[in-house]
Amino acid sequence: MLTRLIFALKDVELQKLLEDKISMTDVQVESFGHKKHPWQKVVQSCADVIVISHALIPKPVESSIYLLNNLPENPTTVILHDIESAEKQAQLIAAGADAVLYSGVSLKSLTEAIEATLESRRLYFQLERFDHRGLAKPKLTDLISHSEVMQIFMNEVQQVAPSDSLLLITGETGVGKEHLAKVIHAESPRAAGPFVAVNTAALPEQLLESELFGHKQGAFTGATRSRRGAFEQAHGGTIFLDEIGEMPLHLQAKLLRVLQDYEIRPVGAEKSTWVDVRVIAATNRDLEDEVASGAFRKDLFYRLSVVTLRIPSLRYRREDIPSLARRFIMNFKHKIGRDVRHISEPTMKALCRYDWPGNIRELMNVIERSMLLCKSDEISLQDLPSVFHAEDIFSLTHPNGEKIAPSSWKGKKLAEVQQEIMDEVENLYLGMVLSKSQGRINKAAQLAGLNPRGLYNKMKRLGLNKDDFKKKGD
Repeated sequence: MLTRLIFALKDVELQKLLEDKISMTDVQVESFGHKKHPWQKVVQSCADVIVISHALIPKPVESSIYLLNNLPENPTTVILHDIESAEKQAQLIAAGADAVLYSGVSLKSLTEAIEATLESRRLYFQLERFDHRGLAKPKLTDLISHSEVMQIFMNEVQQVAPSDSLLLITGETGVGKEHLAKVIHAESPRAAGPFVAVNTAALPEQLLESELFGHKQGAFTGATRSRRGAFEQAHGGTIFLDEIGEMPLHLQAKLLRVLQDYEIRPVGAEKSTWVDVRVIAATNRDLEDEVASGAFRKDLFYRLSVVTLRIPSLRYRREDIPSLARRFIMNFKHKIGRDVRHISEPTMKALCRYDWPGNIRELMNVIERSMLLCKSDEISLQDLPSVFHAEDIFSLTHPNGEKIAPSSWKGKKLAEVQQEIMDEVENLYLGMVLSKSQGRINKAAQLAGLNPRGLYNKMKRLGLNKDDFKKKGD
């Protein structure tokens, strides 16, 4: 991340000298001592380190320092005092100042003290990035696979991870694009830097520009403080732009300029700031189709697709389902507090036969749900969602080869069993046509030979939601 250093000094000449002396690459310097209302500007900035004259701090000084210490950025505060007094220094430190310097010392001493403060701030950033929960960092071994198609893919990943090239990760919903981006970041020379992820489809268009590039105080209604954007936060590391195909056209043009020069201009700013980031973008859309339809810029597509990695869908690597399922059991065991350790053989076969339109994310959800419903230490077929039961209703056999009825039929009348089977068949079929139509009711009704109202009523009865099928495709 870029370190923001703010000077607000009564001595404007000293302020200018210090501003010229602090010329570190990763430090962005701004001065307010010569402007009107310097204190308000300090508070409204998003500074990491504040160097301010004691005379510019409103009284009571203790309350003002408390205000600085409680800003969202938790800035490091350095106070310059015109009086060399150990007692004054002790009082200000006790009030919450991080350092108190005598303004009468040499320029060299002041500069060295401020640079030492900046170095301490860098260490603070590194500690903030450390995972205090002890969670394992993403690594290449997370993606070890028994599937030939996945092994070929991982060879590609190992080749591009150490580079600094732009990457475009494609694949269906739920295949693990963000996790792969984290793995690549962790295996790259930028691993010690930040990893910042932005879902470009999750934010309103008017907020996305500020989220990416930041804004200055007063840039628009409601901008009461300056805010740093994701590109600035990712300085020295990696920025991950998820769902890049959803980005509005006018922001695509601005992103292209950033990718060409690696300079960002926050909303309302007068000058650009250079950032050192690696950009990894991801999408579940076919960007070539989006370019052909005019929804995505051709020049941006060519810039992003320097190296393209397409993650194989789970149905093309079924060999990995057993190991993934067992890994998720171990991961969820402590989270949900259930001592589930195994998956029965028929259950594992059902998991391996399923097509997994939601890919690894769907498998994770199914395992977590099954563990919550499981009444023993082994997940059985009855613990899986109904979509898995329908596939096994007609395939259950006795060891002697005779067809047997599912245990769920016991104690039920024929009409109840028929309704149960019809519900499961309808659930499967309607899920298929809704996926095909990407959740569009009229299109799905046309495919199913139903009127839209009839389809809607069936969906309501079966608990199907059209939003769950958007963008999945077939």
